[in-house]
Amino acid sequence: MLINVLIVVILIIGAFFTLVGSVGLLKLKSPMARLHAPTKASTLGVGSLLLASMIDAFAHREPSLHEVLVMAFLFVTAPISANFIAKVHIHRRSNVDALPPLPEGTEWATLDAPPDQKIEPSEGLR
Repeated sequence: MLINVLIVVILIIGAFFTLVGSVGLLKLKSPMARLHAPTKASTLGVGSLLLASMIDAFAHREPSLHEVLVMAFLFVTAPISANFIAKVHIHRRSNVDALPPLPEGTEWATLDAPPDQKIEPSEGLR
């Protein structure tokens, strides 16, 4: 009986994180802000659901390592995919002027060439 209550609580926690991540994906406007919502939801929400499944399997004396493997794969691949999505966003961002201002003497790490090394498009086509 107590194990079932624990499983239900973990399932509710997992469902809550998944719901919050889905709503965050829909409501947040910036691509970089939207990136955090599904990443957190997949690791915390799905991780909690898999944990509840593992506890249920052990409670019924049918242990399975499938959930452990899925959880390990998820925890390894979610940050990597988030990193790749962030890199794509940085590559696609062409307007450096839209970035927030920085203190004097510092600059953003972007893919743009330094101002003294910029080549005009007409010069590069010769």
